[in-house]
Amino acid sequence: MQTEPSFPHLLQAYFTERLMHQRHASPHTIASYRNTFCLLLQFAQQQLHKAPSRLSLADLDAPFLSAFLEHLEQVRGNRASSRNARLAALHSFFHYAALYAPQYSALIHRVLAIPSKRTEQTDIAFLTRPEIEALLEAPSQATWTGRRDRTLLLTAVQTGLRVSELTGLRGQDVVLGAGAHVHCSGKGRKERCTPLRQDAAAALRLWLHERQGGPMDPVFPNARGGVLSRDGVAYLLAKHVATARQHCPSLQYKRVSPHVLRHTAAMELLLHGVDRAVIALGLGHESVETTQRYFHASLELKEQALAKMTPLQVPLGRYRPDDQLLAFLKGL
Repeated sequence: MQTEPSFPHLLQAYFTERLMHQRHASPHTIASYRNTFCLLLQFAQQQLHKAPSRLSLADLDAPFLSAFLEHLEQVRGNRASSRNARLAALHSFFHYAALYAPQYSALIHRVLAIPSKRTEQTDIAFLTRPEIEALLEAPSQATWTGRRDRTLLLTAVQTGLRVSELTGLRGQDVVLGAGAHVHCSGKGRKERCTPLRQDAAAALRLWLHERQGGPMDPVFPNARGGVLSRDGVAYLLAKHVATARQHCPSLQYKRVSPHVLRHTAAMELLLHGVDRAVIALGLGHESVETTQRYFHASLELKEQALAKMTPLQVPLGRYRPDDQLLAFLKGL
């Protein structure tokens, strides 16, 4: 007689069989889902006073998971987008659990009915040309880390690579000379080649010569020679933004994250007349519609569009209705 699968067994099988083996999920997806369930198990231990290995599916009903999602927003300060990402991980697991624990189908159905929250569509943040120049001048060229940081920032602003793509670059991924470009494996395992302008190619050539690494070594290593972490990139960016603010007042009011550099690359291309489809391919967007958001974020692009319109040769004035007698005659 087959025994009922326990929650710990289902969770372990979900990660090892469904995500890693069947779906071949990326390390970033696995890490995100892992963090979701670590937070959930810690919350369950506090609320239910049960060890994670003693939990059952019956404990994780819709009201309890809704309380967990509320805890993420109210106590941990997560935004609605982060809350929705955690909910997506829970939904994915419960879809898997429905196959192996049909006796909990009613509970699973109620969990899958928990809706995502609507999120506010905020304007895209990006850097203007003076702000880019101030940021690139911030790293000191007298130190090893300063030369590394400037090359990294210049590459990020010109290519629009994601943080994971930047830190994942290896020596063999950078092709210099004629047709200089970088090769990366991006989100959704989509591989793409992004061309380099002359200044970025020259900076990378000098940096790779100084780094003296092998083909499989990271292009932008940390101080110990290992892979630079996401937190490391965020730290160095914040440090140089603080320096750039002293010379560029407009940066005082901007929150500059690594992803803002990606938006900056897209805006630079769009402002120079590059087609949206080409930008989407270059940045590895899932859809061309994603690039449409950049048009709404740029006042300059809207002004350029208005400037192309032919002004109406109509004198300004205010509408005044005709006299009643004139209106009568005109209506005959």
